[in-house]
Amino acid sequence: MNKLTDTLRKLRYVPVIELDDASNAVPLAEALVAGGVGAIEVTLRTEAGLDGIAQITRAKVPILCGAGTVINSKQAEEVFSAGAQFAVSPGYTTSLGEKCRSLGLSLIPGAVTPSEVMTLLDAGYEALKFFPAATYGGVGWLKAIRGPLPQAQFMATGGITDDDMPSYWQQPNLLAVGSSSVASAALIRAKAWDEITARAKAVMARAAVMV
Repeated sequence: MNKLTDTLRKLRYVPVIELDDASNAVPLAEALVAGGVGAIEVTLRTEAGLDGIAQITRAKVPILCGAGTVINSKQAEEVFSAGAQFAVSPGYTTSLGEKCRSLGLSLIPGAVTPSEVMTLLDAGYEALKFFPAATYGGVGWLKAIRGPLPQAQFMATGGITDDDMPSYWQQPNLLAVGSSSVASAALIRAKAWDEITARAKAVMARAAVMV
């Protein structure tokens, strides 16, 4: 088990962040750290995402900062240059994998079929993304895929509610759950840092009980 995989399994929850304004990145990260969060996935779905990653890493906020929705080699180079410590992709291409390996950037590639999972395991990946989890069967999918492929470990995101999380955490092949509920785009825009910290504390306390 590599360092990233081990860290995700210990943390159990990774907020998925969508930034509209990069100036909110550092106070948001600090609010999450205050709530016990140890890793985040800042998505590239907005123009502010890349700059937000750079600001968090430059400020040396004590949090593992990953980049989400990384889908090509150019984005991999950009997030690596911004200081991202890992990349998350909804799927996988050979060119993306090769670029991340050449950069030394840890990649969590997405897979939702047995063939995709087998291909990624064969390529040397042990931490995979299960997305969109709710659409593809959620906990039932994790239980089913574990039978033939118990070595595959997943970070599940996509449509997972706070109430769903305990059932995910019970699965042996689940590394961590990702969602935006702790720090939604609306809460970030409102600069509701105390509320975000409180939500983070609540989720992390529930995650700790499930270890």
